Amino acid sequence: MPESLPTAIEVLRDRMVTLVNDELCPLEDQLPEDPRAPIPPELIQQVRERSREAGMWSLTQPVEFGGTAAGPLAQTALREALAAGHLRLARYVFGPGPGMLASAEGQLKEHYLDPVLRGEKRGSFAFTEASGEKAGKPTWATWDGDDLLVTGHKSYVTGGATADYYAALVNVEAAEGSSQPAGPAMLIIDRETDGVTIDREFHSLEGGSHVELSFDGARVPAWHVIGTVGEGMPRALGNIGHERLAVAAQTTGLGVWAVDFIDQHIQQPHRSGQRLADREGIRLRYADIRIAAYAARSVLYRTARLVEEDEEAAINEVMAAKVFCTEQAGFIVDQAVQLASGGALVEGHPLERAYREVRSARFTGGASDILRLNIARGRIEFDAGQV
Repeated sequence: MPESLPTAIEVLRDRMVTLVNDELCPLEDQLPEDPRAPIPPELIQQVRERSREAGMWSLTQPVEFGGTAAGPLAQTALREALAAGHLRLARYVFGPGPGMLASAEGQLKEHYLDPVLRGEKRGSFAFTEASGEKAGKPTWATWDGDDLLVTGHKSYVTGGATADYYAALVNVEAAEGSSQPAGPAMLIIDRETDGVTIDREFHSLEGGSHVELSFDGARVPAWHVIGTVGEGMPRALGNIGHERLAVAAQTTGLGVWAVDFIDQHIQQPHRSGQRLADREGIRLRYADIRIAAYAARSVLYRTARLVEEDEEAAINEVMAAKVFCTEQAGFIVDQAVQLASGGALVEGHPLERAYREVRSARFTGGASDILRLNIARGRIEFDAGQV
């Protein structure tokens, strides 16, 4: 347990641990053995109901939208505690946040933000441009009266196959002699819009579902612009700090789970008649993963406290925490697999799933080396951060 957490956060964290152990673990036991099999909708609904009863569902939602808005430190403690359960059902515990739609008003709020927060609609972030043979001009839009016509390709759109809409970053081109605005913009594009095509669906190592999209003159009303044309990149990246801190918390929690798993494994009777924990070589590896978990948790909670004090001033620290925590968790799980032996590589083993999840996390919210470059740039060019 991290030291010096406020009493209110300790109470919340204990409530999350109780939810995981008493409510979610029994539901997890009802999942299909095949990890690729879809999760039954009735189990998802039960998770959401238990989460609401425990007061967890609304903690990621702003007060102005009916949530209870836990702060960064509380959310970090809760996400780490939830991840330490290593449950496939964990993704359904927290309610959807507003994300980039947080400042939506009028029709955008009525048709998208409100249904998202009620759990009636779900969006996907279409940011990454296509590579390979489809690479070329970044996705763009031209004005046609009061509408925008969108053309281009997007790749790695997570959850895009089942999303109701895409929040897409596009470059709005200036028309000669026109007074209409131009520049990067975030647009809400309905999946069923004419000219929107899912070219390919694929799955990544940890089981995530993604799509490649094509836009061929897809007509989008001007009121679908999030904010204003020209501020697309800040809008696209505005929520990324929250995502990075969340990933750091989740992977740290997964590392804690792996340490506990190995703790139990090495103390069980072994066929040699001696516990693995009695061997010096095992103890050295075991000590290394406990040290890594301690360091990751220290960085995580220090960063969460900085974000609690001043989110804008902690941008570099959040990137550092995301890189450090995901890579330390990767080291922990890798060493845990080594200590558990080859059986941990068999599909369906809990460490096998953890290995896939933690490796993928080093790309979520920005690849580690990209964030390293950003940290250096922030310090050298802008004198930002304490890292």
